[in-house]
Amino acid sequence: MKRELIRILAVTLLAAPLAGCFGGMKRLKVVDYTDSRVGDLSLTKKVTGKREFLFFSTTKMSVFLDGNIQGVITDYQGNPIEGVTVKVLPDTGRQGAGGGDGGDSFALDENANSAINLSFAPGITDTMGLFKIHFSLPVTDSEVDVRGKLVYNPGWDQQRLNLGKAYEPQMKESPFRLYYNLDNGFLAFAEGVRKVIVQPVGEGKGRMQNLPGAQAPQPAARPDAAPAGGAQAEEDLFKGFDFGN
Repeated sequence: MKRELIRILAVTLLAAPLAGCFGGMKRLKVVDYTDSRVGDLSLTKKVTGKREFLFFSTTKMSVFLDGNIQGVITDYQGNPIEGVTVKVLPDTGRQGAGGGDGGDSFALDENANSAINLSFAPGITDTMGLFKIHFSLPVTDSEVDVRGKLVYNPGWDQQRLNLGKAYEPQMKESPFRLYYNLDNGFLAFAEGVRKVIVQPVGEGKGRMQNLPGAQAPQPAARPDAAPAGGAQAEEDLFKGFDFGN
């Protein structure tokens, strides 16, 4: 009888806080400072473990921010490139066993009863050159604050060796920070130092001196293109033969 009373008292004391934990989700408020780099945001609750009490256990739930990091990949002429992979590598946390969505999962906090992960699914560019990296990040103390780097087409070298061709990224990776505040809705996505490609232009005559630096690679000549020089090119076709001697 005494044991039953203790159990009833424990359930009563825990009823209020548990009701608050499993109540309605906060309305998602977003003040976007990302220039559309981050979108499709939503809040979800996920099971991250169990709470063990004296006579019973409860499911441990955590709030996660879901969304997409997006960008566009083109060639030097601005043409969209399809099929290029972009991945995220967070700076903090150790790599976990892998997410169920096929993405990369990195454990933030793990013990015998719980595991909270940073999950990023790799993005692949579509016919418009657009990629979307889906993420699911835990909200801690009403904030999401993640640092990492975007890695562009990380397997290009291996692909070139295996297939004989690949898209080599001119910028291999770029650091970033993703921040969201659940209370005021402030959303920011900042990238670190980025490499910008320039090429020299001008004739280099008079007061203008030739500028150092390489120009963009010229497109390869089509094999069926007519040779330059007209009659001269035709003459070269027979240059190796001793006609008229």
